[in-house]
Amino acid sequence: MISFNIRFKFAPEDRAEIAEILRNLAEATRKEPGCITYIPLQVESDPDTVVIWEQYKDAEAEQAHRQAAHFKKWAVGGLYQKMLERSREDLVAVG
Repeated sequence: MISFNIRFKFAPEDRAEIAEILRNLAEATRKEPGCITYIPLQVESDPDTVVIWEQYKDAEAEQAHRQAAHFKKWAVGGLYQKMLERSREDLVAVG
């Protein structure tokens, strides 16, 4: 299983638009056959920061996600155009 977080920073004036993009992206991504978890979260102490917790069955499922039309529309064409910062944390289960 592939698990990671993506952390984005956005401008305050983009909050409503980013929330709508994330709703659309999450709805479509959760329907992908290899998607296990896709949860966009707003950081409570910093509402302009969003963390997306993602899990995929395997590397092929993650790659399929990045090639999906909805990813290109909502992530590449939306989030990536508005982001001020982006980072990824790869995660490994403990225990």
